[in-house]
Amino acid sequence: MDERLEKALDFSNYMITLNNQKRILKEQFREQIIFYHAGAQFTVTKELLTFVTMLVETEHVENVVLVDDNETPAKIENLEAFLDDIMDVYFSATNTFHTEYTKLKNNRSVEKLTDYE
Repeated sequence: MDERLEKALDFSNYMITLNNQKRILKEQFREQIIFYHAGAQFTVTKELLTFVTMLVETEHVENVVLVDDNETPAKIENLEAFLDDIMDVYFSATNTFHTEYTKLKNNRSVEKLTDYE
């Protein structure tokens, strides 16, 4: 096989594998930012963090009703504790995502990409 063709094929395989690994990391991140509270499911996004922070700063902290991912109202007894919990979930997930993405980014072959743990 022509050397240029072989290099192109190797690079193509590398890019396909890299993109698949990135997709898997993103899916894992999306799963890790799901938070369950009071029978409700919340995806911890920047928007949720900002909204809850704003409510806490304006001293709306007791018996607040939020609409969850399933469009169901959920009463949050203590919004400050809820904010602490969702912050922990978000930062834990983003730190894990960053760590794993950095490992992935530093691997420069298909073999290393599939065995990067």
